[in-house]
Amino acid sequence: MSVWCGRTGVPALSSHLHSFGRRRRRSLPFLLKHPTTATTLTKATALPPERNSETPPTSTISTTFPSTPTLQTLSPRQKDQISLYVSTLRQWNQRMNLTAVTEEREVMTRHVEDSLAILPPLQRSYLSHCSSSSSSSCDGLNLVDVGSGPGLPGLILAIACPSWKVTLLESMHKRCLFLEHVVDLTGLSNVQILRERAEWNHMDLLDNEQLLSV
Repeated sequence: MSVWCGRTGVPALSSHLHSFGRRRRRSLPFLLKHPTTATTLTKATALPPERNSETPPTSTISTTFPSTPTLQTLSPRQKDQISLYVSTLRQWNQRMNLTAVTEEREVMTRHVEDSLAILPPLQRSYLSHCSSSSSSSCDGLNLVDVGSGPGLPGLILAIACPSWKVTLLESMHKRCLFLEHVVDLTGLSNVQILRERAEWNHMDLLDNEQLLSV
């Protein structure tokens, strides 16, 4: 898993796509949205505006939230969304290998809390990196979770930061189906899922003022 963030929108990066031909490809922690091969599984940009204000269905399984500062700052709606994520992850994990962590308490500690724990350093890194620009907040940030797997940390960050635009990049079809299902259940409108590998051959073209790895 690798997280990239910046102000540059994902589609705008496709103009830098390099034709590899028969060259040996190099896998790099970066997202390319190839105009012809990347498969968009969610319709984040096409969702109606009113979807943002919808309250997601309440989880049928009550999730116990530890009394940690990070989790306690979440709103009731965000806690409902995380409860849905946790219960759905455990259900789907019985049919496919999504995670070795199966107990609810461990999922909350090792997945949810760990994902939320990177928020402060991520925000500090971005603001420090962009100190020379006019940006003074992380609102509207574009974040790419490369090799998202079961949506960690990307989905959790999308729940915690609804103003961010989060792209989950995952090459495995079954995992993408899981991610699509969770996004639909939780009513997240700030997430898109791409079933594609991240490959880059012209890293010198990156605008370091707009993109950084965390």
